[in-house]
Amino acid sequence: MIDFNRDKIKLEENGFSIVEGVFQQEELNKIIHFIEHHNFDFSERQLLNRFPELQNIIFESKSFKKLYSTICDKNYFLSKAIYFNKPSKSNWFVSYHQDLSISVKNKIEKEGYNSWTNKKGQLGVIPPLSILENSVTFRIHLDKADKTNGCLKVISKSHKKGIIRVDTNFDANNQGSEVTCNIKKGGVMLMKPLLLHASQKSISESDRRVIHLEFCNQEIPMEWLEKKVI
Repeated sequence: MIDFNRDKIKLEENGFSIVEGVFQQEELNKIIHFIEHHNFDFSERQLLNRFPELQNIIFESKSFKKLYSTICDKNYFLSKAIYFNKPSKSNWFVSYHQDLSISVKNKIEKEGYNSWTNKKGQLGVIPPLSILENSVTFRIHLDKADKTNGCLKVISKSHKKGIIRVDTNFDANNQGSEVTCNIKKGGVMLMKPLLLHASQKSISESDRRVIHLEFCNQEIPMEWLEKKVI
């Protein structure tokens, strides 16, 4: 079994790590078959709330379970799950940002929790920094991602700067070294939510399907909307 401790160190130091070959083709086929059978759209939120059986399919992978247990101790739980697809020749791009909003069950005004949103009945809020610092994202790549189909670009080590104001004065060149995150299908990208990241338009004939799983080890007063024990 692969030793993932180096990836844990890279994640802490750089805010991300690319782990190739986590899922074998047979394991990917099961996930893709599930997605196609249920006719997923470009974006499916509350993914494991709506399709809990998908959690079992994902965690059937011994390599993924090993990666997860290396990065996350027993205090961690799932806090958000999303499916994304950037289809072939998608003409949208996503500018640099951090993943700041968390999904919660109840609106409770509490110091440190700001910028409440309600999108189609789903409550979101930006939590205190400690919540974001104790969160980690696993991006499971069902297709290869490169600069032709909108792979992520990140600013290495930007997760150490707290919440960064992205406004008209924002210049990514002043934030650190930009890295283009090419990754083969079956790979997993580990990422801190505070890491600055962006993606370009797709000029490829290929889809870019990703399952985005966030985990945290901190409880919150308003309760996590999608909390699942792993």
